[in-house]
Amino acid sequence: MAHIVTGRCVACRYTDCCTVCPVDCFYLLEEPKMLVIDPDTCIDCQLCVPECPVHAIYADDEVPEPYKEWTDKNRELYSSGKQISEKREALPGAKTLEQVQAEEKAKGWNISEPRNA
Repeated sequence: MAHIVTGRCVACRYTDCCTVCPVDCFYLLEEPKMLVIDPDTCIDCQLCVPECPVHAIYADDEVPEPYKEWTDKNRELYSSGKQISEKREALPGAKTLEQVQAEEKAKGWNISEPRNA
């Protein structure tokens, strides 16, 4: 099992998560502007989950239905990104967890937060 970065990270790109990863499986993408995980490298240690300010990281078997597409997208997109293990500034205008949750609620989504977040 691996962990997946979901669409909650798009246009935020907080990097707190990648600083704790013992196997450097995070990749920074320019389009979409976010991080993704190489699922073949991820060892399911879960250290990254509580570090994400917008709770964008889920175990692959717990990804909420509206974000299921991100399971395949992480696998497809990581190789086009740049491996990252150091903290960087979030993107200008990065959303808070409360803003992300409000947007999901406005779409009629009832999203469970990641276990261990």
